[in-house]
Amino acid sequence: MTLSYKPQGVCVRNIQFDLAGDVVSNLVFEGGCDGNLKALVVLLEGKSADEIIAMFKGQTCGKKPTSCMDQLAIALEETREEKV
Repeated sequence: MTLSYKPQGVCVRNIQFDLAGDVVSNLVFEGGCDGNLKALVVLLEGKSADEIIAMFKGQTCGKKPTSCMDQLAIALEETREEKV
């Protein structure tokens, strides 16, 4: 299932990903720090939502209270809540 999430408080305009069970694939960030996000996409391909949430929940970017990766963790959490 392909999902789309509009993050808040970060440079990324949209996060899109597939979620099969708990496995994340085809992760795409629109906007943001292109090189860093491309590298993270490669590293996160095939990881479980639990792993990604554990790694990135609460991470900040500069003086912002959130980050692109924190927003991904929030998107994954919200997706799981909607499934319940």
